[in-house]
Amino acid sequence: QVQLVESGGGSVQSGGSLSLSCAASAYTFAMGWFRQAPGKQREGISFIRTNDAKIYNLDSLKGRFTISRDDAKNTVTLHMDSLKPEDTAIYYCAAAKTPFPDWAALSISAYDYWGRGTQVTVSS
Repeated sequence: QVQLVESGGGSVQSGGSLSLSCAASAYTFAMGWFRQAPGKQREGISFIRTNDAKIYNLDSLKGRFTISRDDAKNTVTLHMDSLKPEDTAIYYCAAAKTPFPDWAALSISAYDYWGRGTQVTVSS
């Protein structure tokens, strides 16, 4: 069992920045960030693989969201710039113990463990 502890989030005005961090209690194959806006399905937004730091980001967020990791601390950080009101959502950290192919990097079903979620609110 892997526990995930998220931190960060909160409220920010449009154009602002926020960082989210997620600490895992054990080694994982990969970690990712997902988000779920009100009335919408949860979507994968960013992924980073442990052994080679391979990264995938949702195309629509490239250039604004950056994922990084601290291997020594089993921690992943999502830095979000130029935030927009449509980025308002609950953001979830996820971790996978079982390897999966690259095409599944942003798929909910690829991940075994989930954080409780943290609210990000962007006001116009």
